[in-house]
Amino acid sequence: MIMALMRVRLLLIAFFVAIGVGKGVASLQDDYYGKVDEADKACREERWEDAVRYLKEAMRLDPDNAGNIMLLSNLGMVQYRLGEDSLAIATLTEAHRIAPSSVTILSNRAHILMETGYDGEAYEDYGLIMQLDSTDVTSRLRHGIIALRARDIETARQDFEYIAKRFPSTSEAMVGMATLHCALGEYKEALPYYNELLRNSRDIESLTGRALCNLMTDNLQEASDDIAEALQLSPEDGELYLYRAALNKMRFRPDDADADARRAVDLGVDPARARQFLKDGVADGRKRR
Repeated sequence: MIMALMRVRLLLIAFFVAIGVGKGVASLQDDYYGKVDEADKACREERWEDAVRYLKEAMRLDPDNAGNIMLLSNLGMVQYRLGEDSLAIATLTEAHRIAPSSVTILSNRAHILMETGYDGEAYEDYGLIMQLDSTDVTSRLRHGIIALRARDIETARQDFEYIAKRFPSTSEAMVGMATLHCALGEYKEALPYYNELLRNSRDIESLTGRALCNLMTDNLQEASDDIAEALQLSPEDGELYLYRAALNKMRFRPDDADADARRAVDLGVDPARARQFLKDGVADGRKRR
């Protein structure tokens, strides 16, 4: 009887310990996901410093949680938002070391590398992504754009035509082919792709691209319409003022061309590019005095 009672007592102790552990695990999970939710909310509200704190707190709460790898990836992107480019790349590099086959992590790192001028490193990351997922059209498009910047026309052509052949209805296919034709000076051939893009979205990049094509093919009214619409979306875009300077020169309006060219330079356009539209060929106002 005594032994039986002892066994019952031990079973009850084990039962209550198990309940306690279960409650502890549940509480930990609640705290962990609570921090994740707070981080997500902070990101939506662009409270980047708060997002960093919540992400780090979540990972400290449950360091063995499998979801931490994505939190680490998100942390890198938030650090980038804070202007901490080097730290963001280091964070994503660590995440890639832990999960080398994660396309999301590689995409995030490649994006930051490309945006911060590390085209060679971004090119390698996009190449890895293409090996891991041949359907990732965004990565293939950016791979081709970097190739184009490096004057590797053949690689860019292969990337863009691959997308156009296998995913013809995507915006990436349209952007790729429009970009390729413009790079080759085939502005008339690029126009249909920009037309298709602008049927779906009136974005600044497509409007600017089509404006250039219309300028280069002497469609002056169409170019004027595109530039005007683009300037409404981005009134401080120096490139658009340069295009309008070219348009005004083509319309024999030298004073307007001069004013637009100077505005373009004020907004950061290389004075050498604006010189041909200036009445006296001098972009620096101080030199004109």
